[in-house]
Amino acid sequence: MSKILIIGESCLDVFTYGTCDRLCPEAPVPVFKSNYVNENQGMAMNVYNNVESLGVKSDLMTNTNWKQIKKTRFIDERTNHMFIRVDTNDDDYQKCKIKKIKFDNYDAVVISDYNKGFISEEDIRYVSKNHPLTFLDTKKTLGEWCSDITFIKINLVEYERSKKFVDETHKGDVIITMGSEGCRYGGITYRVPKVEIKDTSGAGDTFLASFVAKYLDGKNIEKSIEFANKCSTHVVQKRGVSVVSK
Repeated sequence: MSKILIIGESCLDVFTYGTCDRLCPEAPVPVFKSNYVNENQGMAMNVYNNVESLGVKSDLMTNTNWKQIKKTRFIDERTNHMFIRVDTNDDDYQKCKIKKIKFDNYDAVVISDYNKGFISEEDIRYVSKNHPLTFLDTKKTLGEWCSDITFIKINLVEYERSKKFVDETHKGDVIITMGSEGCRYGGITYRVPKVEIKDTSGAGDTFLASFVAKYLDGKNIEKSIEFANKCSTHVVQKRGVSVVSK
């Protein structure tokens, strides 16, 4: 059975659902009445939870203070409209100790990089030089430091920032997710069915996790992308951060 290492920063995702039926008398802003709260492990921990749920044994290297780093969303439970997101301790991520990793213990290394300072460009370069099968999802602008990564997953906004590097250097190994339009890889667009979207939080994490899990089970890129599309389409139909399963 395959075993992988997931590296990246994590947080606590908090979803506060309620209603807004009136404006505040002190200022022209809505008054939010909280009815219930859901809490989920987010970012790299969400990748880890999805990979484990799909049956792939994993280890996670992440910040130990993830419970103190919160993304709190206030959402109208009737319309699913988000009024505001409040981030707490978002600049308090620890640094990973990348050189303590024994890479021979793992069949693949997955980097979930939200560009919060937990893992640097040099760290990512070090990982790719020391393991032959690496997957990267990053908010950083791509450059020469990630040239040896096996597969890179970015979204359309991230692609626009790194367009020159991707098109000239890394065209064949980059998967570009496009939300409701599916994703693009190797000049081919892989479509997804039209569904009612309730929440896109964590959908990119789910895509990454399911792509990795499927790829390790056969090394077929097309089938891995189709499976990742299926899984991410499933989770956006649910509220909050969801975990897929086999």
